[in-house]
Amino acid sequence: MKFELNKRDDQSKARAGLITTDHGQIETPIFMPVGTAATVKTIHQRELKNDINPDVILGNTYHLYLRPQVEILEAAGGLHKFMNWDRNLLTDSGGYQVYSLSANRKIKEEGVKFKSHIDGSYHVFSPENVMEIQRSIGADIIMAFDECTPYPCDYNYAKRSMHMTHRWLDRCIEHLNKVPLKYDYDQTLFPIVQGSTYKDLRKQSAEYIANAGAEGNAIGGLSVGEPAEEMYEMAEIVCDILPEDKPRYLMGVGTPINILENIALGVDMFDCVMPTRNARNGMLFTAHGTINIKNKKWENDFSPIDDMAMTFVDTEYSKAYLKHLFTSNEYLGKQIASIHNLGFYMWLVRESRKHILAGDFRQWKDKMVKQMEKRL
Repeated sequence: MKFELNKRDDQSKARAGLITTDHGQIETPIFMPVGTAATVKTIHQRELKNDINPDVILGNTYHLYLRPQVEILEAAGGLHKFMNWDRNLLTDSGGYQVYSLSANRKIKEEGVKFKSHIDGSYHVFSPENVMEIQRSIGADIIMAFDECTPYPCDYNYAKRSMHMTHRWLDRCIEHLNKVPLKYDYDQTLFPIVQGSTYKDLRKQSAEYIANAGAEGNAIGGLSVGEPAEEMYEMAEIVCDILPEDKPRYLMGVGTPINILENIALGVDMFDCVMPTRNARNGMLFTAHGTINIKNKKWENDFSPIDDMAMTFVDTEYSKAYLKHLFTSNEYLGKQIASIHNLGFYMWLVRESRKHILAGDFRQWKDKMVKQMEKRL
């Protein structure tokens, strides 16, 4: 993987860059739609490519390991071929999913024993076998195994967890060097910064991760319930330490406003289930604010969903039609809303890039944040 820094914003820490892997280029800042179980929910790959057009999407190691299982993915030739996706893929390590199974897992130095949410069977994730699983899945960018701490988190627990994550990283790197590639393209490992919302721990962790010398770095353990201002403070501390010539990925973030504010702090890559999850419940993100399409006020509104960030579905369908689909509980409503929200997120990061390159990102970002705070 290669990373080229194209432009730094003069009035913030925002950057425009270009990641190149064996599956193509990724223009940053970038939002990665979440394809948890080898699918972005409700979205056909054809719509992903033609209408939303992301350079990279994300898969989940925990879910793919349990179903369809590693053997089937290997037989298919890896996740790219299994899901018919010829662009970039990124997989997380499963650390966050294991964290979310707090009642059904035990964390030890060796790894994590957890109970499957599907059939109750027991499994173990360790730094070593998570590297092997991600080799078999075959994503272009893979994550080191880490522990994601909850919020709020006791300082001593956060400190112990952070140091264990660092030791796990060393084991990931050592083992990955022993496991050959499964397919005819390269893979790049991103370590993950932890440390909860404690400044000194975030600094220690960022320094440790920076010294690992990886081709890119991730920031984990945020967007887990902490106030947005604490998220921004931690992200800024970490971005000031992580190397400038490597991409920075803030995991699991977030709202459109979260994304713009973190771009301004120097983050390059984002993912979140919010655009598709909220879409399925009738919440739409637009350049003018958020819409609850289930509200009666939209039943006679024949205008596009968003007249500024126009997506494919905005030119085809009106608010009134989409409100009717949700009222009628038609699956097409969830699909249209999901395509719109993902299209909007892609528009947002691509407009961010344009304004970074043009030199007026800060002014544009401040204007957009005020607009998007509104409930329409």
